[in-house]
Amino acid sequence: MGLPTNAVTLAPSEVEALNKKLSEARHNVNNSLSLIVAAVELIKLKPDMAARMLDTLGKQPDKIVEEFRGFSSEFEKAMHITRD
Repeated sequence: MGLPTNAVTLAPSEVEALNKKLSEARHNVNNSLSLIVAAVELIKLKPDMAARMLDTLGKQPDKIVEEFRGFSSEFEKAMHITRD
């Protein structure tokens, strides 16, 4: 990982944009986690729904990983961090 050799300065608008992206990522991860919790609770109450809920459960980890990847990419770009 290539870190910047000089101080990184961000304009207020860049901080605002980065904060907005973080907020959106956090919101989307929370949504995915809520779906996981809801699916598990529904399966506990209605085991016959397990087959339908498995699809929902199975999609959430990839969505969470994508959110982290997307935000990490934006953060690294803003901080001038390169991947070697």
